[in-house]
Amino acid sequence: MHHRGFLLLALLTLLALTSAVAKKKDKVKKGGPGTECAEWAWGPCTPSSKDCGVGFREGTCGAQTQRTRCRVPCNWKKEFGADCKYKFESWGACDGGTGTKARQGTLKKARYNAQCQETIRVTKPCTPKTKAKAKA
Repeated sequence: MHHRGFLLLALLTLLALTSAVAKKKDKVKKGGPGTECAEWAWGPCTPSSKDCGVGFREGTCGAQTQRTRCRVPCNWKKEFGADCKYKFESWGACDGGTGTKARQGTLKKARYNAQCQETIRVTKPCTPKTKAKAKA
């Protein structure tokens, strides 16, 4: 008698868990806006304050509009934007005439359909050479 009661209780528990999982999947499928839409067009990440940090990105698809949180790194290069990711070569030699060194980057990834250049060239000032400290 105890075995039948235990099996019945186990069966009811299994049915309750299965029902709960099915309801959770339905909620995910019904989701928010964008479930019927396949081609979302996303704009750039716009920081909430200043020119970097947490902000929002707006996307549109047909008549639907959706906002999502995003973050612009504070060390991003404004010339090519935060949504364009590049693989860079090593820094070149210092140009004595301009006092700068340069390197080239090749586009690795364009996030959110950003319009990115295939290759870019960036420069930075040369660092002055420091003398090694004498050993005591």
